[in-house]
Amino acid sequence: MSALSALKTDLNSELLTDIQTHGVRLVAPDNTHVSRRGGAGPSDHQALTMDGTTLMVPVYTQTAWQSPYVLEDNTLVKQQPGGERIALTDITFADTPNFYSLSTADGIPYQQIATLHSTDVLATTVLQTCIRYESRRKACRFCSIGQSLNAGRTIAEKTPQQLAEVAKAAVELDGIKHIVMTTGTPATPDRGAKVMCDSAVAIKAEVDVPIQGQCEPPKDHSWFARMKQAGIDSLGMHLEVVTPEVRKAITPGKAEVSLEEYMAAFAAAVEVFGRGQVSTYILAGLGDSKDAILDLCQELVGMGVYPFVVPFVPIRGTPLEDHPAPSKAFMESLLKPLAAMLVEAGITSEKSNAGCVKCGACSPLSRYEKELNEKEPSL
Repeated sequence: MSALSALKTDLNSELLTDIQTHGVRLVAPDNTHVSRRGGAGPSDHQALTMDGTTLMVPVYTQTAWQSPYVLEDNTLVKQQPGGERIALTDITFADTPNFYSLSTADGIPYQQIATLHSTDVLATTVLQTCIRYESRRKACRFCSIGQSLNAGRTIAEKTPQQLAEVAKAAVELDGIKHIVMTTGTPATPDRGAKVMCDSAVAIKAEVDVPIQGQCEPPKDHSWFARMKQAGIDSLGMHLEVVTPEVRKAITPGKAEVSLEEYMAAFAAAVEVFGRGQVSTYILAGLGDSKDAILDLCQELVGMGVYPFVVPFVPIRGTPLEDHPAPSKAFMESLLKPLAAMLVEAGITSEKSNAGCVKCGACSPLSRYEKELNEKEPSL
């Protein structure tokens, strides 16, 4: 094995994009710290902090097994085609949080109620079931919400009292700074807004910590004001894919909620939560073209909605487990112009109150924003 070249620590946005799209191979089993296989959220990833930036990096995917990036003794190494091995940066991991060692009075481990994301975010899926997932015809092709439930790593429904108890412990013991609450979609017109409200009220009664709620657009937009009043500080309503034909192929159940309905909900939500406090996930690499994504992003940013564009990561056990991750070039072609839109509109990630946009670890987008902001204005 060749010797390592000199250590480099300058991780710019382009290098971070390359690392996240390729993933990282873990050589030693003890390198797996706070990571998750299967389930809702950023699964098959591990949070790595490199040069002050925390990124959720795929480690259990087929792409990661073939990645030129290898983690050796807490050092990220890139294997060059000619055999040279370059040490890019030292890696730190999020420590296993203290609240993971606790259980509720009825014996449910706190970790089955909420988990650590990145380094300072508490995340929970309030309802671990979904009317879409339960139908093979309607299920989102990338979704693995049922995997952690089937494996016994979580419970089907978290009560407001359980969430409040865990949130209090996570804030006091581990310095959690904000909370992400998502949910599978129930068979009710509120599409998960009610459980968001109930949970937020209970949490805010125990700890004053910002909360992002995530659900499909409720049919009655008055739910947005109720969610805000309940203590939800920012809102995510996730499109995932943007063109009608791709939506039908990838998210057939969610596609029944039209783009027009989503756009109307975004406009109504911004009126309640404010510009930059409403966001939507867009998974790049599932068939939408660069132009289709950027055109919709331009419209969303104009409305005050933050389009959180992230590289698609195939999760084992899903119909898309063998679907390739997007290339670095494709992600750069999206993230560079999108960051410019967001900076110009003044709705950058650092201004988000809570949630995935504020965390930013699932995409290098915030790093592109930061680099644009650091550039000196042209004369």
